[in-house]
Amino acid sequence: MRVVIVTESFPPDVNGVAHCALQTARHLATRGHEPLVIAPAGPETGDTEPAPCPVVRVPALPLPGYPQVRVALPSRRAGAAIAAHRADLVHLAAPSCWGCGAWRPPPPRAARRRRLPDRPRRLRPRLPGRGEAAAWRRMRAVHAAADRTLAPSTAAARDLAAHGVPRVHLWPRGVDTDRFRPGRRDEALRRTLAPRGELLVGYVGRLAPEKHVELLAGVCGLPGVRVVVVGDGPSEPGLRTALPGAVFLGRRTGDELATIFASFDVFAHTGPYETFCQTVQEAMACGLPVVAPAAGGPLDLVRHGVTGLLVPPHDPDALCAAVAGLAADPARRTDYGGAGRAAVEGRTWQAVGDRLLDHYAEVLDSRAQRAVAA
Repeated sequence: MRVVIVTESFPPDVNGVAHCALQTARHLATRGHEPLVIAPAGPETGDTEPAPCPVVRVPALPLPGYPQVRVALPSRRAGAAIAAHRADLVHLAAPSCWGCGAWRPPPPRAARRRRLPDRPRRLRPRLPGRGEAAAWRRMRAVHAAADRTLAPSTAAARDLAAHGVPRVHLWPRGVDTDRFRPGRRDEALRRTLAPRGELLVGYVGRLAPEKHVELLAGVCGLPGVRVVVVGDGPSEPGLRTALPGAVFLGRRTGDELATIFASFDVFAHTGPYETFCQTVQEAMACGLPVVAPAAGGPLDLVRHGVTGLLVPPHDPDALCAAVAGLAADPARRTDYGGAGRAAVEGRTWQAVGDRLLDHYAEVLDSRAQRAVAA
């Protein structure tokens, strides 16, 4: 099968969209298919592993105020690459309201021509009033041109359906359970981060306003607790002030990131708008108890009172109380962490990738049946 993955982000970018696009391309290549990736161009950092397939880069500009996000410019290069690849199927990965405009017009036309499965990035365009309504109209138009929309969580699927997006199916994300595992716990690193033996509470992700990392301020004040923040983004300067005593490690990737994860005692996520929340799944793979908002993707991942604790979104007191309760109860942390690891062991990228291939096959079969009937 010849597949084109049109994505808004791809390594060396570090985010859930880029990682998922990479894993999808890798799985397709491993299974003997022929993927091609089309992604925005960006600065070459040289700190990423080789791509598993050809990658076509199209012109892009950094998003004002958020240089880590690049917006692809209208370009004939994408349509030409799709045609040259003789694609059986086009997978438009994570078309947010920005990306839909950036890829216009090739993806919608390709969708009608090439049987496009589609999956969303953010499901709530955070624009006021008419801006949000306009963003949803654009998103509906792109999704309606697809044969199938793949939502990463049940909350995302409900949100899409409620906004009139047709043909929504569930496709969750995988996790590398070999890389992210409890055995990577590093006592030397823990002594560096917590020289007085503090309990380590970690956050991993972008440092952006929608993540609301400032909700960890109360956790920073808990006795015997040290907050560790991994990631970068436009909110970092303000967060360094808002989170006194927290350790900021910047962006980390690969095995180094997995070692940091496994060296935490508790993982805390603060963002209420996650369509999936990959870092929660990676924390569970490392055997950590998780505290996360009871909203969006974490509702599918965290079993309250079994693998972690779900707290009301935007509630710093509830978040702080949940962390304090786990800090005082080592046995419960161990139980939650073990249950979390067990819960993700069947969610490898290989298993999730095979489910994606089933979606592809169903779309192609449906198209073939309609062609025969016509």
